[in-house]
Amino acid sequence: MKKKKSLREWLSIMIAKNPSRVILLIITLFNILFMLISALIISRLAPSSVADRGFAASVFYTISMILDAGCISYVVADVGEAGVAVIIVCLIIVMLGMIGFTGGIIGYITNIISGFIENANAGDTALQISGHTVILNWNNRASEIINELLYREHAEQVVVLVPTGRAEVEKEIENRLSDTIKREDALLLAECGVATRLGRWLYMRRNRYYHKPVVIVREGDTFAEKELMDISVEKARTVIILNRDHSREVCKFGNEQYRENSGRGNSNTIKTLVLVAQITGAEDSADNQKIIVEVEDDWTEVLVSKIIEHKENLGKCNIVPMKVNRILGQLLAQFSIMPELNLVYSELFSNRGAEFYAMEAKDKVDYGVYGYMETHSRAIPLTAMDTKAGRHFFFMANVESEVEIMHEKTPENYSVKLNPDFWLPRRNILILGHNSKTASLMAGFDSFRDEWNPARDGRDILNIAVIDDEKSLERMNNYRDNPYVSQVIAAELYDREKIYDAINAFIDDQEGDTGILVLSDDSVAPEDLDASALTYLIYVQDIITERRRKLGDAQDERIDVIVEILNPKNYDVVHSYSVNNVVISNRFISKITMQIGEKDALFEFYNDILTYDDKGQQLSKELYIKQVGDFFAELPAPSTAGELVRAVYREAVRQDPENTSVVLGIVSANEKMTIFKGDLEQIRVHLEPEDRLIVFSNH
Repeated sequence: MKKKKSLREWLSIMIAKNPSRVILLIITLFNILFMLISALIISRLAPSSVADRGFAASVFYTISMILDAGCISYVVADVGEAGVAVIIVCLIIVMLGMIGFTGGIIGYITNIISGFIENANAGDTALQISGHTVILNWNNRASEIINELLYREHAEQVVVLVPTGRAEVEKEIENRLSDTIKREDALLLAECGVATRLGRWLYMRRNRYYHKPVVIVREGDTFAEKELMDISVEKARTVIILNRDHSREVCKFGNEQYRENSGRGNSNTIKTLVLVAQITGAEDSADNQKIIVEVEDDWTEVLVSKIIEHKENLGKCNIVPMKVNRILGQLLAQFSIMPELNLVYSELFSNRGAEFYAMEAKDKVDYGVYGYMETHSRAIPLTAMDTKAGRHFFFMANVESEVEIMHEKTPENYSVKLNPDFWLPRRNILILGHNSKTASLMAGFDSFRDEWNPARDGRDILNIAVIDDEKSLERMNNYRDNPYVSQVIAAELYDREKIYDAINAFIDDQEGDTGILVLSDDSVAPEDLDASALTYLIYVQDIITERRRKLGDAQDERIDVIVEILNPKNYDVVHSYSVNNVVISNRFISKITMQIGEKDALFEFYNDILTYDDKGQQLSKELYIKQVGDFFAELPAPSTAGELVRAVYREAVRQDPENTSVVLGIVSANEKMTIFKGDLEQIRVHLEPEDRLIVFSNH
């Protein structure tokens, strides 16, 4: 037999489940009872004239006085001669009514409003939003992703879902955006003289610095379906799944344990990706959603590839695995070999300035590279590739709309002579320190060596030395698997004299330029990020200063210093040491992430240009820095950028149809970079032997 619940038990359950509803019920019952009792008293005390009108009239008088105390005079006049008793009762009814009815209702409504605000702040209300960017989890690359959105033509909407630390994340975002806006305002003031509203608008239009993104940060589980549905993941344009920065959530000891186990896979990423793929792959989700997921270890990479195989629904849910360490390792390898690429990629991977663009081949004419060049002067064609989304053409332009702008074909009289025996010079590189990308860095060197070995003099194209602590060297097997590593010097960070002697000896032993790559250890606590890199940098700068004093000002020109930093806040500190090639590695990943979020076909294009070919092959294309005096058989005559681009491509194809070369810009001898953008026929080019070309080519 079912037990009958008592009123007390029922009330206890209701209070536990929905206390606000119980309060509303009590307020309502109290006011109804109060009005009835008050009306009954008035009808008893009033003259017969009131009683004759019925009990309803007494209720009306009661409600009138509660809602408006000024009605007392009308009630007393209406009921007639009633004496002091009716007046006192009316006053009591007004006072109790104001407390019980007006105060209760106002209090309840105030509580509802406060609860609504609290729920909104806590993220408990569902967002009705679409076409936005969703960021799941947070790490030291995330604020750079949002910062890139400043350079969009309209204010982007971003929703960030983090497990904890909402206030800290909001503060980081605000600081990062404020720093960028402050820097842009300083540039505006320098260019325009006065930071007027009109001047700001013109500067924004010219430099593509437009609108501050609208960012909403919420706390919750990134692999809880309700939390994801509340931020409208199914309607987002791009979903970015970041690796969680556990240093924000655990103590220092717990963070060290996490880092020790970080190579064993990231279950949080896997769970989040499975759920996001399930939601975005459904029929009622938005079309062509991009899901970008960070991958830092082999175990996670394998599982992510399996999820893509099972869950990806092209046209609905397009999943892109962002292999963070591999991409950064490849970039650092290229920067070490050709330091000027740091400047080039800083612009091309950004939303500010020239960019790479992808265009679907469907309903588009395949001009061929040279055919396109003949009829277009505002975009430079690069290549065509088959991606998983279909065939795409890739271009470099200032804005995407310029890809379609045509001009009249003009006779081509300008020509150049290329050096058929061109080869990149031998590179001497000294690596200081280590990080989690070291293995990927060496893989980048391996692939470059396979394509370009040996050097013109018959020696190995690479000559690398490494200075690091003994434990880290052992972890890399003392670089025995990399035959081009000629020296391995074990030294602790604070063995200053030993490090000084090793750096000086390596520089003295080399012919030609020396590149010094300073790595930032990313396995330390957040407060210690970049500390080792800054220490090494102080050592290097001290050595360069001393060598300049002894050997003359030209000495430091033989040394290219590439410093990797992880925290953008340290950029000014590093730059104060007159180091031009400061690589903010996390910023590059953020830039690439945002570009892929707009056009996922760029993912395969970036994979191609960041990876050198296997030995004996020259299929993929990369960006190279080639010195004018070596690249040309004769110094080219002055020309326009358009004439130079077409002439180099035409001559390269004539020499070898399989090895195309497209010039994208120039780095002058004084390190000033000029990317060819805008109307190429209006850019005048006068090359000197010491200038360097930015060339997109197979080899």
